[in-house]
Amino acid sequence: MSEFGDDLVRSLHEALAHAKGQGPAIVHPAVSPREVREALRLTQAEMAPLLGMSPSGYRKWEQGARRVSGPAAALLEVIRKEPDAVRRALLA
Repeated sequence: MSEFGDDLVRSLHEALAHAKGQGPAIVHPAVSPREVREALRLTQAEMAPLLGMSPSGYRKWEQGARRVSGPAAALLEVIRKEPDAVRRALLA
């Protein structure tokens, strides 16, 4: 089998194990975008670019219409802890 085929079979086995509650799983703690934004005293329009998204998309997070994904939750934690570093990196 090709390397791609081996990777595909391995990922299917991992997905099956995950569905059965077996194997490691990365669980991100719940993050409230609103709490992070309010702690930094930012508006929704100011917060959205820090996350690389539109203000309307960000607003949907706060309204609960969209779920915060794992990578976005991680970025929210970085913004909470190091907002100036994120501003320098993303808004320069």
